[in-house]
Amino acid sequence: MTFRDIARHATTESIPTRHGPVIATVYHPVPAPYHPVPAPARPAVYVNVHGGGFVVGHPEQDDPWCRYLAAFGKVVVVNPDYVLAPRRRFPTQPEQIYDVVRWASDAARPWNGHKLCVGGQSAGGNLAAAAARLALENDGPRISLQVLHYATLDLVTATKDKESPLGRKALLKPWMGDVFDTAYIPDPAQRRHRLASPAWGANADDLAGIAPALVITAEYDRLRGEAVRYASKLEAVGALVAHHDVHGVDHGYNIMSNAKYITRNTYHLITTEVVRATTQID
Repeated sequence: MTFRDIARHATTESIPTRHGPVIATVYHPVPAPYHPVPAPARPAVYVNVHGGGFVVGHPEQDDPWCRYLAAFGKVVVVNPDYVLAPRRRFPTQPEQIYDVVRWASDAARPWNGHKLCVGGQSAGGNLAAAAARLALENDGPRISLQVLHYATLDLVTATKDKESPLGRKALLKPWMGDVFDTAYIPDPAQRRHRLASPAWGANADDLAGIAPALVITAEYDRLRGEAVRYASKLEAVGALVAHHDVHGVDHGYNIMSNAKYITRNTYHLITTEVVRATTQID
């Protein structure tokens, strides 16, 4: 069975934000022959934030993951688009994703917004971390779990200074980081902002009360080091659920490689933690 074989029941929503509406694909849990457990009447909700260096907009690349989580986690998955750099720049994107998270938490939705998670991959992980930080600073909404999957968490340190065991063969090239970071935040000084670089400097020194986090890194990823640092800061305030290092893979392995078995294991891990985090809530 491939990810494309997983049952898909999706609708489209236009979600209002302070920076204009965003279109989201909403995946609903449906029973399938291989997984016949029915979904709860008001399932939990997971906001998934796609990657792309803040400049590439392809939320559909996460379709296999969204299908998997909706089917096996029995949760609603909201997969939004968001505005892209350089046309729209920081802090538009984290504010927009935070507004999507607030929308998803509304009691008027046909799911249980009190059982809310947010997560993302690469740049999407950065925006998920920012949404969790904004939720902390604005007294809500309550987030049961934030999932940071090979997330970009330090835009201050140049990509060329981030090491990978693969050296020049690593997926993320120094020029790529330069292009993405400049398009997103042209002013290097502004990249020090806590919402842009949560793992840089002292930005993570005041995280008490932030949503519990699952941090997933890839062994060969240039971004692994900053995620490890952030996980350490989260652990210091009791907010780290787990740090899982996926061995033998590089950045974007679940989308841009043929590591299907490894990808399925990671998806199972995340789904397990999402279910655990949301079933602990009355």
